[in-house]
Amino acid sequence: MTLLKIEEPEVSAKRITPLLEHALWRLGFRPFYLLAAIFAVVSIPLWIAQYFGWIGMAHVNLFWHMHEMVFGFAIAVIIGFLFTAMRNWTGLWTPRKGHLAALAGLWLAGRLAMLFAPPLLAAVIDLAFLPLAAWPMYRVLQRSGNKRNMFLIVMLALLTIANLSFHAAFNGLIALSPTLAIQAAILLIVTIESLIGARVIPMFTANGAPGTKPIVHMKRDMIALVLMLAASLAWIFGAPAYTTAGCAIAAACAVALRLAGWKPHRTLRIPLLWILHLSYGWIPVGFVLLALAALQVIPASAAFHALTVGSMAGLIIGMMTRTTLGHTGHLLKAGSAELAMYLLIQAGAVARVAASFDLGSLRDTALIVSTLCWAAAFALYVAVYAPYLLRARIDGREG
Repeated sequence: MTLLKIEEPEVSAKRITPLLEHALWRLGFRPFYLLAAIFAVVSIPLWIAQYFGWIGMAHVNLFWHMHEMVFGFAIAVIIGFLFTAMRNWTGLWTPRKGHLAALAGLWLAGRLAMLFAPPLLAAVIDLAFLPLAAWPMYRVLQRSGNKRNMFLIVMLALLTIANLSFHAAFNGLIALSPTLAIQAAILLIVTIESLIGARVIPMFTANGAPGTKPIVHMKRDMIALVLMLAASLAWIFGAPAYTTAGCAIAAACAVALRLAGWKPHRTLRIPLLWILHLSYGWIPVGFVLLALAALQVIPASAAFHALTVGSMAGLIIGMMTRTTLGHTGHLLKAGSAELAMYLLIQAGAVARVAASFDLGSLRDTALIVSTLCWAAAFALYVAVYAPYLLRARIDGREG
């Protein structure tokens, strides 16, 4: 008689491997776009609920809100985008599979630490992410000899310094306002947007709006960049008010002139294009508002929310939809869901900038409207695009 032999089940690569081979870990945009969108849906309503006193969470305060919108939400999208773009630029693989999963896990650990851990421990966990995400990008650019894009590694290093400054200031280690560190990071990200937007928006416009020939003027672009940097540095280092205001107005004019050359009026019937042009247009608006804030005519919050909700979030939702469609093998065509996302973000931006002013009882209404628009836009992204991100490309290609 043969006895039934019962053994412990084997836990081997046969079980582990399929998890890391999942489509989610095939290219950087997949986990980071999904995580960023889910975080966007949760984080702003959480902050507003705390702001109005509807909940009580010790770590959810104004500094948490500012930090997490930049170093939680925006950085996740930037890293996901750059991992994907650098794969295209160099032909070499950026982090994927286990490496990509580990980085996504570290980002998530940073978000949980900022919510629940003691401030110094949260700082250590949060600060680890950017350098560990930037290093493989540096190696890919180095190995491919792609010096043109090395400036992005410098920008990520500067963002790391801004994040370090925030944590040091928040924990009382240096005499600096944590708000100033976040404002510096926002202006750095706007500079990244400006540089990458100047490359891709004219190209997308020429390809997506037949017969359109956007004007790209290298000298004009360089002047716009220099003026933006001058205005940003003047604000951060506390230059005299009229100096800062002058630089900011000049930067706004230069960026607006550049945008006009890209023929935004030719994109009005193409949502995948007009969302990029319209969101880019918030950059000069933000710098005009920054000039007024330097002169103490309006609150600085108006300028920075124009740059973050209007420009940053607008470009993020535009690029998230576009790159997800393109890199999952779908047609580059916006439907009603995409149109709704774009309009919601823009409406939320207008409401949030308006809420920065003294509107009396209407201010609270504007904050709630902005929050609902924001959350609805990114919830819609998750609902429509999660299936794309979680499945292999429909054309069978890698990535």
